[in-house]
Amino acid sequence: MNEPEIIRSTLGVTTPENPRTIAVVGLSEDSSKPSHYVSAYMQQHGYKLYPINPSIPEVLGEKSYASLSELPIKPDIVNVFRLPKFIPAIVDDMIRLNLPNLWVQLGIVNPEAAARAEAAGINVVMDHCIMVEHRHLTPR
Repeated sequence: MNEPEIIRSTLGVTTPENPRTIAVVGLSEDSSKPSHYVSAYMQQHGYKLYPINPSIPEVLGEKSYASLSELPIKPDIVNVFRLPKFIPAIVDDMIRLNLPNLWVQLGIVNPEAAARAEAAGINVVMDHCIMVEHRHLTPR
């Protein structure tokens, strides 16, 4: 978990012809919330977003889905902005859907869920901000 090579491979390379996809669990339409501005940053840097929030129809110009199982694609990354108590159910969905990469945002930690995800072959980045890591790895 959190190895530099896992962070690099999870972020991958995104291009206009082949954008990396991120399902953002807990994406808010409130632009002052980290889930919104972090996701907006990733979108501005070429990542295709799939918001997961059953209480809103769309955010950042993208249709919102109620759950990971409703997505029309298999996302490259599942980026989570939910409380630690919700992570086990997200991991269960990822295992069932065979999703490869779990990214749990800065300040959100659930070691048991991370261990279960890794045991199922899921790459895990936890308690790291995807925007900060992207900025760190992107040449200026």
